[in-house]
Amino acid sequence: MGLGDLIKSRKRVETGTQPGSPADGGAAAGSGTGQQAAAAGGDAASAGSTGKKPGLSIRRLLSLEKGSDKEPVEEYDFERDGTLVVASVPETYEAVDQYWVEQGCSLVVIGHNKRTNQDEYLLFEPTLSDFEYELLERLHEDLRDVLILTSDEIRRDRKHLLLEKMNVLVGDYGLVLEPHTRFKIQYFLIRNYIGWSRLDPLMKDPQLEDISCDGHRIPIFLYHRRYRNIRTNITFEPDILNSLAITLAQRSGKHISTGAPMIDATLPDGSRLQLTFGTEVTTRGTSFTIRKFREEPFSPIELLENKTFNPESLVYFWLAIENNKSLLFIGGTASGKTTSLNAVSLFIPPVAKVVSIEDTREITLYHDNWIASVTREALTEGGNAISMFDLLRAAMRQRPEFILVGEVRGHEAQTLFQAMNTGHTTFSTMHGGSVDAAIHRLESEPLNVPRNMMQALNIVSVQGLIYHGTERVRRAQEIVEIAGIDPSSGNLRVNNVFVYDPVHDVINYTGRSQIYMDIAERRGWTREQLENEISLRKSILAAMMKQGIRDYISVASLFHAYHINKTRVLENIDDLRKVI
Repeated sequence: MGLGDLIKSRKRVETGTQPGSPADGGAAAGSGTGQQAAAAGGDAASAGSTGKKPGLSIRRLLSLEKGSDKEPVEEYDFERDGTLVVASVPETYEAVDQYWVEQGCSLVVIGHNKRTNQDEYLLFEPTLSDFEYELLERLHEDLRDVLILTSDEIRRDRKHLLLEKMNVLVGDYGLVLEPHTRFKIQYFLIRNYIGWSRLDPLMKDPQLEDISCDGHRIPIFLYHRRYRNIRTNITFEPDILNSLAITLAQRSGKHISTGAPMIDATLPDGSRLQLTFGTEVTTRGTSFTIRKFREEPFSPIELLENKTFNPESLVYFWLAIENNKSLLFIGGTASGKTTSLNAVSLFIPPVAKVVSIEDTREITLYHDNWIASVTREALTEGGNAISMFDLLRAAMRQRPEFILVGEVRGHEAQTLFQAMNTGHTTFSTMHGGSVDAAIHRLESEPLNVPRNMMQALNIVSVQGLIYHGTERVRRAQEIVEIAGIDPSSGNLRVNNVFVYDPVHDVINYTGRSQIYMDIAERRGWTREQLENEISLRKSILAAMMKQGIRDYISVASLFHAYHINKTRVLENIDDLRKVI
C-alpha cells in the first residue's frame, strides 16, 4: 500500500490532531509552553504531551513506499471544519474577554486569575500531534535554504515561495496531508520563518502597545490598550530566548553578543527595540522591550475621540502651526508626546519643506516635501557616527520651514533653539512632568540652553498618562505659552491657555492667548474675524467626527484641501468626502 493510500485509508494511523482535540493539554496559564508548538531556531517542542494522540513517526513514514504527489490539495475551511485552536482555560481562571488575532490560528483569552485577583493574557495557537511535530521539524531542516535568498528572489512573495517549497517537499516525502494538518504546518512555518516566532501573534495584536521580556522563564508582560499592564502565559527557555534575541537584532540590522550585550534598534515594521543579551547586564537573563509601531499614526480626529485634546485645543494648534509657532511636547514615558506631535504635524501646510530628525524612526508625515533622517552608529571601530547634532546642523543648511526633532536630550538642544531663534519653526518632545521642570532641565547639563534663547519657543503642551476613575488615559494636562522674560525677575513668563479638569475629565480654555492676538495682528483680522475662523475650524472637526473621517490619510487630505481651497471645503461640509 502506498503512503498516500495509507494516510487516506479508513484504517490509517492517526496523522494529525483533529480540529478541537486538546493536544498538549491546552497550556496551563503561566506555563507559556503548552500551546506553543514551534519557534525560530527549532523551538517546536511543547512541554508536556499528555493530550497528544499517538502518531506514526515521520522517519517510519519516509521509509515506506511513496504515494502520489499529484493528489489535489484540499484547503482547510474554518466554517466547514471548525477552528484548530482550543482555549483550555484552567479552572482557576474566569474568561472575561476573548478575540482572534489571526482567525482560526491565534486566539487571545483575557482570563481573570481568581487566586491572584489579576487579569492575564492567555494566548492559544494550534496544537501539534507527534506526527505533525516531527514533520514540522523535518521541514525546518529541509527549508533552511529559503532563508538564503538571492536578490531576485527577495523581490518575490516570501510567503508564496515558502509554501511552494513546502508543498514540493511534502510531495517528495510521499505524503498526502489532511487539510487541518497541512494548515497547521503552514501556519507554524510562516510564523517562524516570515513572522516573529512565538512573538508573532503579539506583534500582530493591534491592542498591544509594548511587549516586555524580563528574562528567561519569566512570563512576558504586555501593555494592553484596554487592560494596561498584563502578564501572559508565554515564557522562554534560555537558549531559545538568546536565539530570539539574536534574530531580533539581525532583523534590525544590528549585532548583539556577550561582548556588545546591549542595543537600541528599530525593527523592520518601525517598532522600537531595546535589547540586552545574556546575564552580564541583566542578571535574570536576556531581556527586551518592544514599543510597537502603529502602521498608521493617530490622526487629530482619533485624539479627539480619545479625549486627549478637545476641539478648541486642536484648532489652537491648527492656527498656531499654520502661523509658524514652535512647539514642545513634554511628559513622562508613554504619555503620548510623539503621538501628539505626529498628529498635529498634519496641520503643516502641504507644500512646506519639512525635515525630521530622530534616533529611531517614529514620525510619519503625509507630505511629499519631507526629508526623514535618523541617526547612525559608527559602522566600524573608529568610524564616524552620525548624531542628532550632526543631522540638525545639516538640516539648518537645507532651508527647511519646519524642523521636527523626535526627542531632545543632549547638546543638540542648543542647536534646536538656535534654529528657533533664526526663524525656523520647530517641533520636538522632551521628558518632563511640568513646564518648570522642563525649563530647569533645558538650562542644566547636558542641554545648557540659555534662558534668553527659550523665548523663541512659543508653546509647551504637557502630556500625561493619568487615571480617570479606574481607567488609565492620555490627556493634555495643560497647554502653555512662553511670553518672554520678566525683566524684574529674569524668569520666563508663561500663560496657561488650556488647563485639564480631572474631576470632569475636560480641557478648559482660559480665554487668554497671546498667540491668538499675534496671529490676528499678523493676518489683519479683527477679534470677530478671529473668532469666526476658530468657529469654522471647530465645525470642520465636528463634521469629520460625525461623518467618520478619522483615518490618517483622509484627515491629512482634508486639512490640505482646506489650506488650498477653504471655500470648497466649507461648501461641502455636509459631505466632506467629496473634497478628499
